Amino acid sequence: MRVCGLCSVSHSTAYSQVAEKLLKIEIPRRAKYLRMLVIELDRIHSHLLCLSHVAENSGFEALFMKTMQYREFAMELLEAVCGNRIQYDFAIVGGVARDLKPAVATEILRRLKIFMPQLDELVDIFRNNWTLSLKNKQAGRITKEEAMLYNVVGPFARAAGLDVDVRNETEDLLPWKEVGFEMVTETAGDAYARNLVRLNEMYVSARIIENIINGLPETELLTETKAFPEGEAVVRLEAPRGELFYYAKGNKTQVLERLKIKAPTFSNVAAMVHAFTGNEYGSAPAIIASYDPCLSCTAR
Repeated sequence: MRVCGLCSVSHSTAYSQVAEKLLKIEIPRRAKYLRMLVIELDRIHSHLLCLSHVAENSGFEALFMKTMQYREFAMELLEAVCGNRIQYDFAIVGGVARDLKPAVATEILRRLKIFMPQLDELVDIFRNNWTLSLKNKQAGRITKEEAMLYNVVGPFARAAGLDVDVRNETEDLLPWKEVGFEMVTETAGDAYARNLVRLNEMYVSARIIENIINGLPETELLTETKAFPEGEAVVRLEAPRGELFYYAKGNKTQVLERLKIKAPTFSNVAAMVHAFTGNEYGSAPAIIASYDPCLSCTAR
């Protein structure tokens, strides 16, 4: 799905799901588990990328380099599972394109064990480093009421205490609670709180990945279909930046009559603009990075 490189797992999965709704097909359970696996690996790499930019924009170049170094394991594992480093052609209409090899599954578990102390280190730095915390506390703050008013999604919303996450609201397409999903929230609503939400969500992602590998169902990977889509369907998926919305309309031909995508960055633009109010000019780069914009998704 050539919408965005960083979010391509989310986009290809959401497109596959909306097509499957139009075709009224159910994908195998193993395919569902593997889709969740790559989504959570992608969430880890995306959150680390965001945190590295927050560090860089706060003037902490060494932390930027350390965070990007730790992110590399997720990129390597995504390549091992999907075959590509970015633009993963993994989720396809009806299931997934390839299976998880036993050696790759073992490697994922091994690398996660190495990553956990690294994540603990990052949490300690982002929480307790005097310079970084001082710059990010109260920067770009929005209240829970403002998050509701502006219809904020993703870590931006959860950092303000708004408990919204598609993984907590939908079980019809992917069984998130079955594999150990738990929501992470903070209340301060500032850049510091957004850092903590992303850091703590990676613990949840790691647990989900482990549960998936240890409980992977033994089913087929693909539900075959040759039907042409007809009617309308919508799909919501929790991308790393928040709710990704897909609308599709089929007319019984090979080409969809309409496809509408609303990316989480677009949903959060109004709140980001509001978050600048009353802040120092020097805080603007860190606020933008903590908002984690994905302009490719939004511009399409």
